[in-house]
Amino acid sequence: MSVPSGRYIEVPGGGKAFIPNALPPDIPWSPKLVSALSEADRIVGRLAGEGGRLPNPHLLIRPFVRREAVLSSRIEGTQATLGELLAHEAGVAVERSPEDLREVGNYVVALEQGVARLKELPLSLRLVRELHASLMKGVRGDRAAPGEFRRTQVWIGSPRATVASARFVPPPPHELANCLDAWERFLHDRSLPPLIQAALLHYQFEAIHPFLDGNGRVGRLLITLFLVEREVLPSPLLYLSAFFEATRSDYYDLLTAVSQRSAWHEWMLYFVHGVAHQGTDALSRAERMNNLLDGWRRQLGARHTPTVAKLLDRLASNPFITTAGAAQHLGVAFTTAQRAIAALKDQGIVQQTSEARRDRVFCARALLEVLEEPTDVHQEPYSESKW
Repeated sequence: MSVPSGRYIEVPGGGKAFIPNALPPDIPWSPKLVSALSEADRIVGRLAGEGGRLPNPHLLIRPFVRREAVLSSRIEGTQATLGELLAHEAGVAVERSPEDLREVGNYVVALEQGVARLKELPLSLRLVRELHASLMKGVRGDRAAPGEFRRTQVWIGSPRATVASARFVPPPPHELANCLDAWERFLHDRSLPPLIQAALLHYQFEAIHPFLDGNGRVGRLLITLFLVEREVLPSPLLYLSAFFEATRSDYYDLLTAVSQRSAWHEWMLYFVHGVAHQGTDALSRAERMNNLLDGWRRQLGARHTPTVAKLLDRLASNPFITTAGAAQHLGVAFTTAQRAIAALKDQGIVQQTSEARRDRVFCARALLEVLEEPTDVHQEPYSESKW
């Protein structure tokens, strides 16, 4: 007989709120889970090694962070695309809701802030609040109380759902402190493999649902920060939002299954499969982007001047460029930037994307296509059944 992974208490309005048990649970170390964890560890180790050997790892981290921001926000209903975000950051006017762009941009800020803060502050509830404040700043009318744990009951369900009809009701406000304190204690535990611990922490954070809004995005952001803090990765190259977004029904079903029937084995197997998949995906995209850049350097030959070289590096971090933006970024005269872009355009490396005679926009479409390529999860074992 299956049992829930916590207890239920009645709350005003006729609903029952779920209080998760403190972590860790009894982990069912099946051969299948051990094998999947071993494969995920191997791929993450390879990603860490390759990331350290990339010619300019910081250049590739930037578009990967933005891809994560777009896909994590898309799970919550934000419609901005990666191309729109990159174009917007390059100074290009795009036809997208400013609020959507701001929400995705806030995710980028929060993640980059989190990585920087880890150098001086351990992953903690304090840092979680800081990340939430950055994530929700100036969006949704600040209704989400940026940086503050909620003081009212929330629930998850359709827009018309009540606390009585909701799909899931997280702990009431008076239980939050105990739940979060237990979560933070487990956060600092070192007794489990990091990938298993990350899976447990992510479930628990979503079950506690400590904020009025933004819980999913903060929870997904914390996965990457946890792996960086534990030095599983030297830099933030691994992100799971693409995997969660591509398998959204599995993601939500398995989170629910843990609460309702302690389906820890299924959840951990799904999570480490996701890590392995996204590690392989990151390696493939980084390798293809580096191959493109290396090929272009050879193709340019004598035209591969220091200015052109710097411009290619700039395109690695954002495939969109304007002449004014290039001049500012490279610290060169406008005409020098024009000549550098012309050299890339003549070789078919960048293409003009606007018809304007002034403020022309150029894009290295081959790089953008690598970044925007959808996540393919059809061959993964979890897609063959709903566990």
